[in-house]
Amino acid sequence: MDEIRSQDPIAVFQAWLSEAIETEPNDPTAMCLATVDAGGMPSARMVLLKGVDARGFAFYTNVQSRKGQDLVARPQAALCFHWKSIRRQVRVEGGIEPVTPAEADAYFNSRLRVSQIGAWASDQSRPLDSRATLEARVAAIEARYQDQEVPRPPNWTGFRVVPGLIEFWKDGPFRLHDRICFHRREGGWTTERLYP
Repeated sequence: MDEIRSQDPIAVFQAWLSEAIETEPNDPTAMCLATVDAGGMPSARMVLLKGVDARGFAFYTNVQSRKGQDLVARPQAALCFHWKSIRRQVRVEGGIEPVTPAEADAYFNSRLRVSQIGAWASDQSRPLDSRATLEARVAAIEARYQDQEVPRPPNWTGFRVVPGLIEFWKDGPFRLHDRICFHRREGGWTTERLYP
């Protein structure tokens, strides 16, 4: 993997993701998102990557969910992609910035209508007394927006992890894995090889 040390880590990530898209049986864009709440308690969950470019790694959520509240209280996060089919992993650490309203609108408008309705119906991360309550809320939202476009809810947007660290891990025989770590510094990226 020494050849990747001279490359742009975002380009390396995009190449690895392209390989995973060809081989992973389900959700190659799935990533573990780790956040920390205002009291210092960490929390991790799987979310889907919805965009990656030189600015960072974007995903979308309800701002009032636990992850949304964590990201507002402490705007830092870590990501982990694990692609078992190609025996690779990428870790990302960095600060958080909100996506623009135009970006959030564009992604929301690209979603299936049922997912748009679900964004309105779900009080994500809050207690739910029964599945029937959720289904009734979905039906009410469907009726409200019958024969019209579903607008983006005001509490639904996206966040971008702005990477300060990106680590590439490749499986090796006898647990002698390859690890290359990129660190963002003023003026660009530095790299180092890590012990397995």
